[in-house]
Order: sequence, then C-alpha cells, then structure tokens
Amino acid sequence: MALPLAGITVALAEGRQLEELAEMLEREGALALRCPMVNILDAPDTAPVLAWLRELVTDRFAYVILMTGEALRRLLGFAERAGLRDDVIAALRITRTLTRGPKPVRALKEIGLAPFKIAEAPTTDGVIASLRQEPLRGQTVGLTLYAEPNLPLVHFLEEQGATVRTVMPYIYAPAADAQRVGQLIEQMADGKVDVIVFTSSPQVDRLYEVAKAQNALPALQQGLARTRVAAVGPVVAENLRAQGVRVDICPEHGFVMRNLVRQIKRVLSPSG
Repeated sequence: MALPLAGITVALAEGRQLEELAEMLEREGALALRCPMVNILDAPDTAPVLAWLRELVTDRFAYVILMTGEALRRLLGFAERAGLRDDVIAALRITRTLTRGPKPVRALKEIGLAPFKIAEAPTTDGVIASLRQEPLRGQTVGLTLYAEPNLPLVHFLEEQGATVRTVMPYIYAPAADAQRVGQLIEQMADGKVDVIVFTSSPQVDRLYEVAKAQNALPALQQGLARTRVAAVGPVVAENLRAQGVRVDICPEHGFVMRNLVRQIKRVLSPSG
C-alpha cells in the first residue's frame, strides 16, 4: 500500500526543528528538501535581557506576554547562566502570563506552569483582544519580542495606561547560504517542488531577501505560483499574502507542525 505522500517533494524552510519536521513528512512517503532559511541565536547583548529578568524576579511585572515559546526557552537559558532560573520560574508562577498560541503554552508546560490566559487568536490582534478586559492602568507589563518591535501591541498597552518593558532574547540569522536558496527558487520555477512549508515569518523574509539580491523575483513568483504553499499558522500566512503569495495549506487551529503535516496529507494525498 502506497504511503499518503509517496512521490511528493516538499521543501522545508524550517531551521530549529528541521529534522523533526522532515521525519514526519518522510514517514508519510514525502521527499524532503532541507533548505533552512534562518538560524535562531541568543541575543548578542546580554545586558538588556538580564535587566528584564531581574525586573521579573523582583515582582515588577503584573503581566508577562509570551509571544513565542522560543522566547521563554531563551530567557530560561539566560537565567540559567546567571543563576536565576529557579527565581524566574517562581516569578512566572505568580505573574499573570498571557500566551500567543500553543507554542508558548508548551514552553510553560515544560517548566510545570500554565498560562493565566491564552490569546483569542495566535496573532497580535488576538493578544490585544484578550487584554482589553484586563485592568492594565498603572501596571507594568513584560513583553517578549521576536525579530522586530511590536509597535501595535506596545501602543495599545501604553494607551491603556500600562508601562511596557520589552525584551528580545533571540535573533534570526541567515542559515542556508544564498546559493542554496537560489537553487531552491530555480527548482520551484521548474516545477520540481510540490509544496514549500513555512513555519515562521522570518523564513519568508529571508526567501524574498535572497531573491531580490539575485534578481530572481520573477523566478520566485513563478515558482510560488507553481508550488503549493503551506503555512503553519495565520501570522505566517498573513506575511505570505502580504507578498502576494497564495496560501494553499494552513491549519484552522492548533498551529503546530503535527497539524500542518496532517493538513498537507489531506490536501496532497491522492486519497484525500
């Protein structure tokens, strides 16, 4: 009996959990093309991260907003090296934590904690909607960032009378070299890739950055038009659509890789 994704070529932009995702797809019969777009690294300047953690452990924050699971894991790494890990976990236990989506929920579960509240939707707008009924005036809110400042969320919190303390505990750096990314663009343009999978917005940004640098935007647009495009959740899908890309596959809930693979099987398997 043929496997559900036998004969299907899937390009993977994932970095940190690349092998986990590739193995899930290969077990279903797919050929996985590994082309990680970005690496995730600790923030090079430790001072602001440690300052934020010290505010947390001295009970300065009424709320902590966890936008990603990676942010919490990186913060715990900084805390471990500074001898603050137990204090940070103790502080999070008594602080009202709000999470954007399932990944920070899982990261909290890894240290025996659960969120005070989960955002209505795993987006900035979802976080804002979930905070509207909270008594924010006069409170200090710790906010984890990724990739870039979140001005809409910061502005909302400040308009509600809160003081915002942001921290960016990790950065994205190029992973696959530009030549490899260029080769993937050519493969998609030639119709040799059935689906490309994105699990974070910086992966999309990196793909377009390389395409522009190599004057390959027309080839990329052609390739994306010929290739099914899969996004792990609405934030990634929104970034793709902002670039004019059609998103073919995106889970409606449970925005994790397992559900993404299940959705790819549903769309691409000959048996449906």
